[in-house]
Amino acid sequence: MTRLGYQIPNFTYPGHSNQEIFKSVIAQAKAAEAAGYDRVFVMDHFYQLPGIGRPEEPMFECYTLLSALAQQTEKVRLSGLVTGNTYRNPALLAKSVTTLDHVSGGRATLGIGAGWFEREHVDLGFEFGTFTDRFEKLEESLQIIIPMLRNQRVSLDGKHYRVTEAINSPPPISSIPIMIGGQGEKKTLRMVAQYADESNLTGDNAAIPRKLEVLDAHCQRIGRDRSEIKVTKLQMIAVAPTQEELDADFRSMAKVKGWTETHIKAAQGALISGDPDTVGEILQNAVASGLDGLTVDLPVNGHNLERIELLAQIVDQIIPPSQDQEA
Repeated sequence: MTRLGYQIPNFTYPGHSNQEIFKSVIAQAKAAEAAGYDRVFVMDHFYQLPGIGRPEEPMFECYTLLSALAQQTEKVRLSGLVTGNTYRNPALLAKSVTTLDHVSGGRATLGIGAGWFEREHVDLGFEFGTFTDRFEKLEESLQIIIPMLRNQRVSLDGKHYRVTEAINSPPPISSIPIMIGGQGEKKTLRMVAQYADESNLTGDNAAIPRKLEVLDAHCQRIGRDRSEIKVTKLQMIAVAPTQEELDADFRSMAKVKGWTETHIKAAQGALISGDPDTVGEILQNAVASGLDGLTVDLPVNGHNLERIELLAQIVDQIIPPSQDQEA
């Protein structure tokens, strides 16, 4: 279960050439592990997301990157946050996640969602389809992937995918957790109740209690114990020891991304932004709303390893690490 996960969402760093990006990603993953984060996540996208940067900014392929990070870390679990289901055939995805589990020594998690970034699909030739199509595909994929990850042969003659006695050999080393990302009440949270070990919510923190109530209701309808599902939420953060240092972090990132003052103000408004006390209070309220853990990212200053450690210290005061994690 994720007590504290660290997502790496940005690969544009002040003073870094394209050839130096991966070294910074390795450094962030190692810093997160050393600071006590229990999972490292990367986005499964091919273009940078609106609000973080321009489409042409650097973006690495998720599973190649995770497999490389597996060789540079020892304890943290590794996952996409979250895998876009529309980008891969489900049997191929099952093999990719299984391979990640082997190369990491049993540290893979499958984070998955329906997919949403239309421009990537259109530009790169992935079928986008309708909202309904994407969620039908996600459910069929889960019906293929989960048995394959559990060392079962699976056949499915679905509307979108077909497999016949699909074999996954070798099976994963670990029992790979299934995390479904998103906050949709009718489809996403119903699939969390039916298929997942974990839910990673998105959206406004004020909606957390409502989403948990909906998840509870879905679990009751299918007769599942709600306590079996652990719920986290992505928190996009900009934090520094002082507001002056944080302002400098924003200005530094603005130079490399070409942001204007308007862009800077928009970024500050979109993120949980401030000094440790300010950020800590917001995260404390989120956890008090019923979350089991937090997943955080630092899109503006995560390349500064001290900020990764600082954020871990803030969360440690809210959700203390267990003795096993401290060891």
